[in-house]
Amino acid sequence: MTVLLVMAKAPVPGAVKTRLCPPASHLQAARIAAAALLDSLDTVRATPGVTPVLALHGRLADAEESAELTAAIAGWQILPQRGTDLGDRLANAHADVADAYPGRPVLQIGMDTPQLTSAQLDAAAHRLTLTDAVLGPAIDGGWWALGLHNPRHAAVLRAVPMSTALTGHHTIVALRNAGLRVDPLPLLQDVDEWADALAVAASTSSDAPTWSTDVIADGRPGLADGRPGRAATVLPGRSRGQKAAHPARHATGSRFARQVAAVQRSLTPGNPR
Repeated sequence: MTVLLVMAKAPVPGAVKTRLCPPASHLQAARIAAAALLDSLDTVRATPGVTPVLALHGRLADAEESAELTAAIAGWQILPQRGTDLGDRLANAHADVADAYPGRPVLQIGMDTPQLTSAQLDAAAHRLTLTDAVLGPAIDGGWWALGLHNPRHAAVLRAVPMSTALTGHHTIVALRNAGLRVDPLPLLQDVDEWADALAVAASTSSDAPTWSTDVIADGRPGLADGRPGRAATVLPGRSRGQKAAHPARHATGSRFARQVAAVQRSLTPGNPR
């Protein structure tokens, strides 16, 4: 059975999603982060045949939506993140899962893709049974998921520059240099800046037709071949270019979409922040 590892940071104001500020306040950004994490946890719980594990940085007791987040991870194994930088924390989290669940493959995601569906995670876990590693490229050049048949191979991430437009490329190169076959997962948009939040919220909102959902890949080649591309842009009201995979949750919308909409409303003159 695959371990589904969620890397997350406690959504404390001023400590998460600071690139959403402005236009969001630090409190609003933390509430958006909490909503994204809750949506992600819901998706993991709905994915069949996996063992959920949370690797957490920070204290949920200090976070927005603390009670709901604590309830959402009831029964999960919780591991503290450890390490000096993101690559180190990722490598350590995979190693800690390898210690706790010997011989089990690990599929790792974060909290920046609240549009993820259980069907996508189920497909990714199945793909991992057929190869050494899977990598889900993000439109900004990073990645949203990493699956490893042997999670100890995540040690290569210690040498990969994180949070750059070439992180996905360097990750693929590092894994291949370790002798691994790397299969691609679908391209997704993750949430770093406000334009990203609007685009992802559009894809998960029950009012999706009122949002702009056009994601322009700006010439980015597929990362399955290990080549980097140029940074993506979100352009309202445009329809050219490559779109990221955004399966919508139109039945009820999502917490994330509702929080982004609340911030949008607060930006209207006369509405409170």
